[in-house]
Amino acid sequence: MVTKEELVNFFEKDFPQANFIIESIGEKSATIKKKINQKHLRPGGTVSGPVLMEIADLALYVTILNEIGLVALAVTTNLNINFLRKPSSEKDIIAKCNLIKVGRTLIIGEVSIYSEGFIEPVAHAVGTYAIPTTNKI
Repeated sequence: MVTKEELVNFFEKDFPQANFIIESIGEKSATIKKKINQKHLRPGGTVSGPVLMEIADLALYVTILNEIGLVALAVTTNLNINFLRKPSSEKDIIAKCNLIKVGRTLIIGEVSIYSEGFIEPVAHAVGTYAIPTTNKI
């Protein structure tokens, strides 16, 4: 496992466009937050689907890197998302990830996505990442 500080530094250096906050990391788990503003909204006053997919993918990536180390070339091979209810346009988005299976070349995880302060999830995603056999940072 890596430290939260190492993860933050990695994303600032290698993925500065990924604008999110790592709230917590744990064994095979992580929670991240995306601050929502007007450019994240779609007509009808809701957070857009692509933003929810982005935070699901980022939550998976953070959790995986925390588990296996800073493997920059780990990539998404599959991401399925179910949109469950309308996210609040006035709340930030929280994504909680848990890894289901950590294999040598594939890792599978699930992400529950919430409007901050709400108990019911707004979306649920399951994703698979391919892990290269070399290229650790």
